[in-house]
This record gives sequence, C-alpha cells and structure tokens, in this order.
Amino acid sequence: MNNTLYDSVAKAGLPVTHVCEVGVYLPETSNVLGWVYEGIRTTLVECDPIIVRTLKEHFGNHPHVSTIDVAVANEPGTLTLYRTGASTFGSNVSASPAQINDGYRPDDKDAFTARAVTFDSIDDGSIDILSIDIEGGEWNVLRHMISRPQIISIETHGKRYVNPFKAEIEQWMRDNGYGTWYTDATDTVYRKGWKDPSVDRSPRTSLWKQIKKLIRGY
Repeated sequence: MNNTLYDSVAKAGLPVTHVCEVGVYLPETSNVLGWVYEGIRTTLVECDPIIVRTLKEHFGNHPHVSTIDVAVANEPGTLTLYRTGASTFGSNVSASPAQINDGYRPDDKDAFTARAVTFDSIDDGSIDILSIDIEGGEWNVLRHMISRPQIISIETHGKRYVNPFKAEIEQWMRDNGYGTWYTDATDTVYRKGWKDPSVDRSPRTSLWKQIKKLIRGY
C-alpha cells in the first residue's frame, strides 16, 4: 500500500465521501486502501479478469466497495491488452512503462480482451479523490470525466517513461483549475484550486548514484 496520497489528503483536512481508482492491480497495492479501511465509498475500476476476481474476493465483505470490471477507453467497445503484471497496458497507447522501461514488446501469448467503456458511464459526478494508473491511457479517463475531484493522482513519469499524453493532461488541468500539489517517483498529484509551488516527494537518489550517472553520461 502506498500511503502517500491518503496521508497527504488526511493532513490537508480535505473531506472525502467518494474515492475512485482506475487501474488497481492487487488489493494490497491499491492507492486508495486507506479510505477503504475508513469505510468511505470506493469505486475500483479494473479490466484484468484475474485481478478482478482477486479484488472481489478481498473486498467482498465491504459493501461500500464496488469493483467495476471494464477497461476505460476513448470509445466503447472492446480493447486488447497485454498482461505484464503491474504494468499491464492497452493496445490503444503509443508508449507504456513496460515498453519504455522494460523493453517489452507486445506478444499474443500475453494478450486478452476486455469490454471498454468511456469514463462518463462510470462517473456519477460525486468523486472527491481520483487515482488513475492505466499505463499510458490516463488521458482517456480525464477527457470523459463528469466529476471535478478535489485531488487527481496520475501516473505521468518514471525512469525513462513519460506519459504520451502529458501535454493534454496538463492542459486539461490548467483549463479546469488544477495545480500540481506534489510529485513522486511515478505520479503527479493535482489539487483543485492549488496555486502554491508543488513539492517533490520522490525518493532521493544517493550521492554515489548521482556520481555514477554523471560518469556514465545520463
């Protein structure tokens, strides 16, 4: 569990009644697990049927948790995805962390299909906290969103990877009154109405690693 998002929102004293996570992976890795334990209404969106079964088994005794087994895309239909563990990605993205950082190439043996929907078919307009981590497809959530959450966490970077729709995401944030609250090793967290400087919460690279990077020229 990554507590950073939950702890940051709690410290800021923001009221939360509905959280949503798109791209959950395993229950223990959920970015919104703190709110699940609090009993806050939670919507989990996950497309991998193997993971969906795990989520439903794990959260089956939590009536405030809904698991929706679809992929979020720019248009409804079906989507082919490639199962690469926590980095499973859709064929509708031009670059994903698995491809850029791990050198993965799409392989039919890893492929599966999922029903695809636009996010407005899921979003009822009440989401306060939104976490999106769908390996390059995050823009497809924002562009069809009804809610205007207080906080939006998006995977935007990591090692050599940069979200292929980062420019569109940042423009949407500006147009809708969001500022960068903080960043970490992989995510940018935006806050509605935020105008103060952002904070870098990425793990600090050791001095020795910095020296090695300089020596190697990257």
